Amino acid sequence: MPNSIFTATLNQMLVLFLFIAVGYILAKAKIVPQNAGQVLSKLENTVFIPALVVGTFMTNFTVEYLSSAWKLVVGSLALELIVIALSIPCVKLCSKDSYIRKIYLYGLCFSNFSFLGNVIVEALFPEIMLGYLLFTLMLWVLIYLWGVPALLMGNEGEKKSIGSRLKAFLNPMFIGMFIGMAIGLLRIPIPTVLETAITSAKNCMSPVAMLLTGMAIAEMDMRAAFKNGSTYAITALRLIVYPLVFIGVAKLIPSLSRTFLICSVCSLAMPIGMNTIVIPKGYGKDTKAASGMVLISHLISCLTIPLIFLLFEKLFG
Repeated sequence: MPNSIFTATLNQMLVLFLFIAVGYILAKAKIVPQNAGQVLSKLENTVFIPALVVGTFMTNFTVEYLSSAWKLVVGSLALELIVIALSIPCVKLCSKDSYIRKIYLYGLCFSNFSFLGNVIVEALFPEIMLGYLLFTLMLWVLIYLWGVPALLMGNEGEKKSIGSRLKAFLNPMFIGMFIGMAIGLLRIPIPTVLETAITSAKNCMSPVAMLLTGMAIAEMDMRAAFKNGSTYAITALRLIVYPLVFIGVAKLIPSLSRTFLICSVCSLAMPIGMNTIVIPKGYGKDTKAASGMVLISHLISCLTIPLIFLLFEKLFG
């Protein structure tokens, strides 16, 4: 089983890397329009990811499931608060610049648990997809309430109102989640044609996400990225130290459920999220440090993710 999970994870990462390479070539060779990434990003966030969320919740979200769902949500919140507490002193050692520290802090606290995490879980552990979406729910809450407004958007000394932060929750993914919850809990019958359309749309999520990653990498300054020593430190913490520390501690707590363990390892082992580039860029901020983190962490994760899951399977079976 351990070797099979390593092989399956490695094969999945290679498939994803091929899509990233295609996106990179399409953008670098200017085969696609300059705004192709922006268009695909809107499709991903308004159609494909919401379709994944609706399809998963409407099929699996039942009254019986609710009895254990709260444990995933509470566990996710506790784990993320620990990650934030550990990350704050770490970024202070990596840079003296307050803005760069915020970018590093966001990168350490919030991985690419959505685009890449969803792909990995859906491919390797489809039986816990609903659990993973519930697990990442608290991550999204912290991102919208603190991560994006305070670290990626906020200027020095600027404060965001509670109302403006809450407006961020009115997005297609959260709306899709509540629609899926209602359909699942109430057992509302769905026409076959609509169910097929939702399935077709959610199947587009993975390849489009990786194409977007490749297009984003094509815009980065690779020479500068590979010369920044702090980037490697942040990447090592994100991809290696955090998941290994969790696995070591979890081994001492036998009461943790397998679903929680897989969700935790998956979210911790993913590379640095694309938000560190996309959001600051939209506000005219410098994205060189973020681009380096994203590029290097995604390249290295092709090897570290299979190794982390290999270790996980050997220790937890």
